[in-house]
Amino acid sequence: MLSQQTINALRKPAFDVWLWESNEYHLSKETIDALRQPIFDVWQWEPNEMLSCLEHMYHDLGLVRDFNINPITLKRWLLCIHDNYRNNPFHNFRHCFCVTQMMYSMIYLCNLQEKFSQLDILILMTAAVCHDLDHPGYNNTYQINARTELAVRYNDISPLENHHCAVAFQIFSQPECNIFSNFDAEAFKQIRQGTITLILATDMARHGEILDSFKQKVDSFDFTNEEHVTCLKMVLIKCCDISNEVRPMEVAEPWVDCLLEEYFMQSDREKAEGLPVAPFMDREKVTKPTAQIGFIKFVLIPMFETVMKLFPQIEEVMVQPLRESRDRYEELKQIDDAMNEVRHQ
Repeated sequence: MLSQQTINALRKPAFDVWLWESNEYHLSKETIDALRQPIFDVWQWEPNEMLSCLEHMYHDLGLVRDFNINPITLKRWLLCIHDNYRNNPFHNFRHCFCVTQMMYSMIYLCNLQEKFSQLDILILMTAAVCHDLDHPGYNNTYQINARTELAVRYNDISPLENHHCAVAFQIFSQPECNIFSNFDAEAFKQIRQGTITLILATDMARHGEILDSFKQKVDSFDFTNEEHVTCLKMVLIKCCDISNEVRPMEVAEPWVDCLLEEYFMQSDREKAEGLPVAPFMDREKVTKPTAQIGFIKFVLIPMFETVMKLFPQIEEVMVQPLRESRDRYEELKQIDDAMNEVRHQ
């Protein structure tokens, strides 16, 4: 159960963003077409525009029509989502938008509406929107080592992801934000279970376990097998959550700066509190190339290449950009190493 303090802290939409609800934002045809592409530039948009894009996705995928979602409730829900992301350098509303937009583009690229039920599509989109709600900017390792309220509440088991789920369903419990109000109890139970499963899958501590499970299924994948489909959905949200390097360099690179800023904020606090510090978060030890090379080579490329076995069409627009990004960071590291050598001569 959420504490009363957390419930009270659920932020209601601020006045300026409420203006979005009463206005019709018309997206240009160019924006609508671009939204379906993994190369979409997520930095160009104000919160109101990102909200309009998210709203468009739910309409465009037929979710509003097929599930009889009240369009005004959809707007209010999105506003409430916006206001329950914090202004962290990385884990903020723009990241939520980024992940959801990548999910939307994967749904088109992989023709997922032909493979999945509309309920699965609704779960994929909604989990992406909610996956980092009220993220405090300090990761699970910090929560556990610092014995925070979240770590205590969730017994050190994915404290952040459990919290994101709890906040998501606290928002749905408010009638004015409940986009599932027309669902019967059984359908809501499916939505709830599916969304929780996907948000909990975004804990990177479970990365190896989830990817291994998918690798065992991928060669004989069966879209009529519920366990197979659930595993694929878990991998898809993981791909979208960490997909920045799929995007063009000028879109991807600012995210690395944002992430490092958040890491340094955490490691500075850990040093001040006498807690262990991960080397990849320590401003004394990490550079952009060292931060990215291992992550791209050992996490991103193997995961996307496994998904590519099922959806070969992602190679050109997703896997190839990852390989190019790896090569670029390896070149940058060589330049850094050479400059350091010169300095130490």
